[in-house]
Amino acid sequence: MDSVIITNKNGESIKLGNQAPYFLESIDGVGEVPVALESQKAPKQDGSTFIDNTLDNRAVSIEGTIITKGDPAAVLMARRKMQKVLNPKLGEVTITYHQGNQVKEITGIAESTPIFPSGQGSKGLYYQKFLLHLICHEPFWLDPYFESREMSYLMGGIQFRLMLPTMFSYRGFKRRAINGGDVATPVEIEFKGPAVNPTVSNLTTGEFIKVNRELEEEDVLTVNTAFGHKYVKINGQNAFHYIDLNSVFWQLVPGENALSYTSNNDSIKTRVLVKWKNRYVGL
Repeated sequence: MDSVIITNKNGESIKLGNQAPYFLESIDGVGEVPVALESQKAPKQDGSTFIDNTLDNRAVSIEGTIITKGDPAAVLMARRKMQKVLNPKLGEVTITYHQGNQVKEITGIAESTPIFPSGQGSKGLYYQKFLLHLICHEPFWLDPYFESREMSYLMGGIQFRLMLPTMFSYRGFKRRAINGGDVATPVEIEFKGPAVNPTVSNLTTGEFIKVNRELEEEDVLTVNTAFGHKYVKINGQNAFHYIDLNSVFWQLVPGENALSYTSNNDSIKTRVLVKWKNRYVGL
């Protein structure tokens, strides 16, 4: 049986499934998402020339019934909890969808407060129908965990099998990262000094991120490459101005990516952590 857990930013949550009080009846919008096509048409051209496309917002609609036994007040309490969890003024909620053995999550915001129909058959002493409409501005479903793919490290002709998130050390480190999702996905990179002008490159795309700064042993540099959420911080403070002007906030393309880390400091204490979540266009 499919189930949905909705959690707000205060950590409050409700579970919709096959157990009281929130019974899930249907969920729409988990697979399809509208596509905005960009094209160009020249004079006397038959048809048009495709340029690009982007995914629109994902609309998720959920229907179900609140059912309690022997306590009419419990219906009202369940209604109030649903309204509290899905209060749009709190911002986005996390929707975790359990579909068989598959678990994916997405963030969205309630398009309206929960709808409780009052027509015949929608409301009774021990039950109440409900409708939820949510808009997901980031249309991709994500794995609920950061990816930790097995990777290999080649140095001096000896191969070591490691896991990602994993640590880089020594100059000229290379790793193989697998993006098992449908589209490119951003990464989070954490440097732990010492390091001088640390650089992490995606050799598959030919792009790199370089920070023109010396990191002491106690310094921690963090970089996020997500669109709309990019940041560069040292010990929690903004450090965007240290980014090399030729840097690109690269992402992992679908499939295999070759990553490398270089620094002007050979210290074996230097560590670099790279992590990401796979993204899927539908379920």
